[in-house]
Amino acid sequence: MNNSREIQHLRTQLIEKYSAVRGFTEQLCKPLEKEDFVVQSMPDVSPTRWHLAHTAWFFETFILKPELKDYETPNELYNYMFNSYYNAVGQQFPRPERGNLSRPTVKEVFAYRHHVDQEIMRLFKILDEQKVTKLESIFVLGLHHEQQHQELMLTDIKHVFFQNPLYPVYANTDLPKSSPSPQDLQWTAFKSRQVHHGFSGREFSFDNETPRHDVLLQPFKLGNRLITNREYLAFIDDDGYNQAALWLSDGWSLINKEDWKAPLYWVQKEGKWFEFTLSGLIPLNLDTPLTHVSYYEADAYANWAGARLPSEHEWEYAARSLPIEGNFVQNQLFHPTTLKSVPTSELSQVFGDVWEWTRSPYTPYPGFKSASGAVGEYNGKFMSSQMVLRGGSCVSSKDHLRSTYRNFFYPHSRWQFMGIRLARDV
Repeated sequence: MNNSREIQHLRTQLIEKYSAVRGFTEQLCKPLEKEDFVVQSMPDVSPTRWHLAHTAWFFETFILKPELKDYETPNELYNYMFNSYYNAVGQQFPRPERGNLSRPTVKEVFAYRHHVDQEIMRLFKILDEQKVTKLESIFVLGLHHEQQHQELMLTDIKHVFFQNPLYPVYANTDLPKSSPSPQDLQWTAFKSRQVHHGFSGREFSFDNETPRHDVLLQPFKLGNRLITNREYLAFIDDDGYNQAALWLSDGWSLINKEDWKAPLYWVQKEGKWFEFTLSGLIPLNLDTPLTHVSYYEADAYANWAGARLPSEHEWEYAARSLPIEGNFVQNQLFHPTTLKSVPTSELSQVFGDVWEWTRSPYTPYPGFKSASGAVGEYNGKFMSSQMVLRGGSCVSSKDHLRSTYRNFFYPHSRWQFMGIRLARDV
């Protein structure tokens, strides 16, 4: 009897969480006009409509089709159109061409989502206890996958809006116009020690956070807060983008080829700096955390500042005992926030605000093995040529993050909310 009650409780929890996550995705779409859903501004960006369909496709493909015998998809071609990169499932429509599709319409995509939602609810009503337990892990993975796409939707629509000379407003948020400057950067010291690195426990984690293993850390220091726009502007004013000695070779080639002179979304007008946000174009607040810089820019700034970027092992060790608190998507500010005050002995802004570049390449942990089948393609096959970021951002969900969470992007990427925390050797 107790076991049945536990299964029923689990069933209720999963349905409630599913409804909340799926509902929040559609809530984030409410400020958008129909025309906004279909634009693809660069190959890395996907139209909002595609994100909505792809997240429905995930539940359809990995849960409904295998488990609900009489399930009928609205269109068999959706498996081709909305598959992202799962080769074991079938071919995919080319990612750079997602914006070329005018159909299915936005209305049809929402209908597809609601069809999947109704069928998921029907499935969970008829599943026996054994099946509920069996499906829990893939179901929870699907919810975290959707939270990842909530974040991508916001960063992608920001890039789409930035291409428009009207600088459209996604949400009128009450961002501070000015604020007191944060204290000078302080350093928090950590001793040399061998630590357990990676995830362990019964709660959810992605496979790339495991297996747990030992790492030897040398003594190091971390900056107690994130680098601000003011500090990065000093780098620009000191001709940092023209000092080849500060840059990695690939970064130096890139910034000259693309003529980068400032972070993405910085706009200079009549000698004054502005920043494009999801609240439109606003005067650059010098004291908010810097965001939208590439790994190359983060590394060059660290060199200029006489420091370096932390390794992901250092970052995780420093963060593992800290609460998951900060500026997340639930705050609905959609932009990093200014630090009010920081005790000099404590780390701040570790979670939320901006993803923090580390100097660690995205590679497998010792003993890592991808899962079998299509789900095994989730993280493992991308472990090449990318760098690890930690901590989450202002458009990440709070309950989606952990100190062991590994995000990863190519070093040239900067359309995500990416920022800098400095480190030093002792």
